[in-house]
Amino acid sequence: MSSEHAGQDLDRLRERLLAVRDRVGSAARRAGRDASGITTIVVTKFHPASLVRDLATLGVSDIGENRHQEAQAKARELADLDLTWHFIGQLQSKKARQVRAYARAIHSVDRPALVDALRSDETSVDAFVQVNLTDDPGRGGVAEAELPALVEHVLATPGLRLRGLMAVAPLEQPAGPAFARVRELSETVVRPREPTATDLSMGMSHDLEDAVAEGATHLRIGTAITGNRPVAG
Repeated sequence: MSSEHAGQDLDRLRERLLAVRDRVGSAARRAGRDASGITTIVVTKFHPASLVRDLATLGVSDIGENRHQEAQAKARELADLDLTWHFIGQLQSKKARQVRAYARAIHSVDRPALVDALRSDETSVDAFVQVNLTDDPGRGGVAEAELPALVEHVLATPGLRLRGLMAVAPLEQPAGPAFARVRELSETVVRPREPTATDLSMGMSHDLEDAVAEGATHLRIGTAITGNRPVAG
């Protein structure tokens, strides 16, 4: 790639990043919130490590990945950068320890077996319990009825620092009410058990405004910043 083309790509990346920051700032003002309390995680699934390096050049430090092998390879290649890796995809229990090696936060804790696999007496990792807002178990996340028990299991397990809840809004429903439900679950299920676990990981490129309005502290933004994903190999 020529230096001129690389420069153009970086300029476009900067423009998209600034546009998202403007959207977050505007949404925060409408909600009466301080945008500095909202972390934008840039999701780089299928994109090369070079794009992550460009993001770091632009001041981005929070990177999200949802495939272990891809995330592990990027984390190794970019070990010279001060990045915070967030694992946001469904996680197999047998891969849990490998993910702990590079991820500072895991946003998809959704079952007791995974909690047990993530246990550690040496180091701590931030954990978000994922709630399934649909009737489809294939979407990932714990059912609401099972949330209290799972939250208590996380709190009782060494090596996990409960940060709060994570959710993906159902595609066939308005995002606002779905995110409001997550906020309610945070207030009624999580905070009474752990007052410091106030974070909400919710909101993506198409619905971040609804998420900010309902108290999101972590947004998982992909294409609005990175552009269209390359075709997976």
